[in-house]
Amino acid sequence: MTELLFLDTDCLSTFLVVGRENLILHLYAGRIGIPQQVYDELKKVYFMKNKVEAMLKTCQVMLYQIYVGTDPGALYLKLTTNPDKGFKKIGRGEASAIVLAKEYNGILGSNNMRDILPYIELFGLQYRTSADIMVEAFEQHLINEGQGNVIWRDMIYRNRRLPTDTFSEFLVNRKQLY
Repeated sequence: MTELLFLDTDCLSTFLVVGRENLILHLYAGRIGIPQQVYDELKKVYFMKNKVEAMLKTCQVMLYQIYVGTDPGALYLKLTTNPDKGFKKIGRGEASAIVLAKEYNGILGSNNMRDILPYIELFGLQYRTSADIMVEAFEQHLINEGQGNVIWRDMIYRNRRLPTDTFSEFLVNRKQLY
């Protein structure tokens, strides 16, 4: 798999708040895109800003722009201000990650499935949630189940919403949850 992974604010911050961005960096080395809108949201939190800037300086992630007057720019504006009937208006970070995943035929990294699933289906996007990325890290032997449970607990403690109370529970029930 060589597709770019475009992370929205919630997905990336889930790993940043527990200091485990290394999992994403290892799994998607050289293929991580951060929309400018996501960077703008993250830089409001000092420690997240520093972490993202360090990743940008070392070229572990790339910053992507969406320009006014382009098809991606028009789609971004539509998703954030005036979506088609039956679709929800979504946030800037989510919209920019969706637009870039569509434009580059990449993978969307997002947790807010309730609001973005209709767009994933409409555009036929591949996607990963924070929980999916944790499973990938487990399957690639970057973490074991016990470590996954500790990380998961820390994410929940830092007010991140995850689909189950423990990583172990997610491993057992993930097929029923999606």
